Amino acid sequence: MRCCITLLEKVNEPSDVKRLTEAQLLQLASEIRTFLIESVSKTGGHFGANLGVVELTLALHRVFDSPRDKIVWDVGHQAYVHKMLTGRREQFATLRQYKGLSGFPKRSESPHDAFGAGHASTSISAALGMAVARDLSGERHHVVAVIGDGALTGGMAMEALNHAGHLGTNLLVILNDNEMSISENVGAVSKYLTRLRTDPTYSRAKAELEAALRKVPAIGERLTKTLERFKDSMRHLFVPGMWFEGFGFKYLGPVDGHDLPGLIRVLEDAKHLRGPVLIHLVTRKGKGYPSAEDAPDKFHAWPSGSGGKAAPSYSSVFAETLTRLAEADERVVAVTPAMIQGSGLGKFQQKFPRRLYDVGIAEQHAATFCAGLAAAGKRPVLAIYSTFLQRAYDQVIHDICIQKLPVLIAIDRAGLVGADGETHQGAFDIAYLRTVPNLTLMMPKDENELRHMLYTGLQLEGPVAVRYPRADGEGVPLDESLRMLPVGRAEVVREGSDVALLALGPMVRVAEAAAERLADQHGIQATVVNMRFVKPLDHALVVRLAERMPLVTVEEAALAGGMGSAVMEALADAGVLSPVTRMGLPDVFVEHGSREELLMAFQLSPEGVADAALRTVRAAQRGRRVEV
Repeated sequence: MRCCITLLEKVNEPSDVKRLTEAQLLQLASEIRTFLIESVSKTGGHFGANLGVVELTLALHRVFDSPRDKIVWDVGHQAYVHKMLTGRREQFATLRQYKGLSGFPKRSESPHDAFGAGHASTSISAALGMAVARDLSGERHHVVAVIGDGALTGGMAMEALNHAGHLGTNLLVILNDNEMSISENVGAVSKYLTRLRTDPTYSRAKAELEAALRKVPAIGERLTKTLERFKDSMRHLFVPGMWFEGFGFKYLGPVDGHDLPGLIRVLEDAKHLRGPVLIHLVTRKGKGYPSAEDAPDKFHAWPSGSGGKAAPSYSSVFAETLTRLAEADERVVAVTPAMIQGSGLGKFQQKFPRRLYDVGIAEQHAATFCAGLAAAGKRPVLAIYSTFLQRAYDQVIHDICIQKLPVLIAIDRAGLVGADGETHQGAFDIAYLRTVPNLTLMMPKDENELRHMLYTGLQLEGPVAVRYPRADGEGVPLDESLRMLPVGRAEVVREGSDVALLALGPMVRVAEAAAERLADQHGIQATVVNMRFVKPLDHALVVRLAERMPLVTVEEAALAGGMGSAVMEALADAGVLSPVTRMGLPDVFVEHGSREELLMAFQLSPEGVADAALRTVRAAQRGRRVEV
């Protein structure tokens, strides 16, 4: 296919797009899709959304002057074409690779990336801020926000629409309506957009009615003027987009998002309108790749690499266990913010369609919705990614934990998630949750323990959070019967006398391998502890071990406020002075790369943990603090 790519290789900046003829633009669109299919199939990455915005991106760079004009992409995984057209095409072989090109807009990567985004519903707020800053500075450039119909379900987008309509400043919002986020869109907003896609436009209806009235002999002109007096009333009957106009926006659409010449004309017209304008585009996710068009949920992202799995993923074990628990307890209800497939809940939905609720990209609502379910006697399980739960932090505190409601928060993607980078690394959930009263927080060492934790969480009369990684399990046998774990009790999985490795989650297996290495190479005998409960912490065991030997804590989470910090706080409260080395993620936003590469970079490997433990033992023997 490489031989078919000729124009794209000549496009290195947006000004190159402006020099092309209409026929060349159409050829370029075809070449871009070829390049996307070739490139993303090798590196992995978000696929369907980018195929759907080829014409839109070309039209934007044809009409507007980036980076002077600001183009703000919502979520960001639809910005690959934008990256190609702004000088980064030759870096696509490194897309989402360690030290390579980010899969999302990134301000530090290019001046054409006006705003960084990996989460949904941020673009209108950010673009409005830029538009107001422009006005305050007396500048005259354009500001464009591109938002998907899935992201429009987020409350933040509604807040921004409301504020933009109130301010009335010049702002262009492009609604890319492809009927999908990761899963199929849900809710009243989605249904409204469906009606807009299928209803005749007001402009055509009004024009046809006016033309008919003018043909009436003698009174046609008077009837037409009467029509104008009733215009506002008629708009409520005929106008698609009145909901947006109620926010103070001029509504244009629906527009075919794959009609490139038509798109350019619409954008040119919108440039000259004053005040907030919304263009409603209808696009097809995966456009140009039949498999992706037919199954947009499966081709939302293309995984990198290949090979069979040695064990089921934590997500699939979670979903299968939850389905089993729901069979035994009719109170169990699953809730997810637009993550049915990502959370592995497809089979649960098939078995219990009336007990699974996809609330759309609305994490705050999801948390309080669960609180309401719990207050009415149900046992809701909120399936959510670690970084998405950040958006619902106030609701976790105010609506769930203060009221001691039995909501089980299943935190997927906890720890390093790899190629999605800074916006998706689940580094902070321990730190932001373990300070909250009434909450039990745990993490399993393997997929079998995850099943027991879910069972335990649903038995407790209060809020529970179970975090687990984006990874395959350890391949351990799964117990047939589920059992209650002793809350707040850690598990000693290996006895030793020289140093204690206090590990959390998948780091238990790493600590066990490190202990083997210490014994084989240095004759050092390490105790290995599966901490499993971060809150309540096993204070008694921590103090007992610290009185006998130095400690090394190991976690796949931020060091600041993490499990290691909790251990040191426990020792301080008990008045025990003992050497403690903490291992985890430092005070940085972790960039993209494979999980294995990132674990190695932060010494969260058997070799890294063994080396840190060796230094800790030797420093303790010399009576000084270890440097890690």
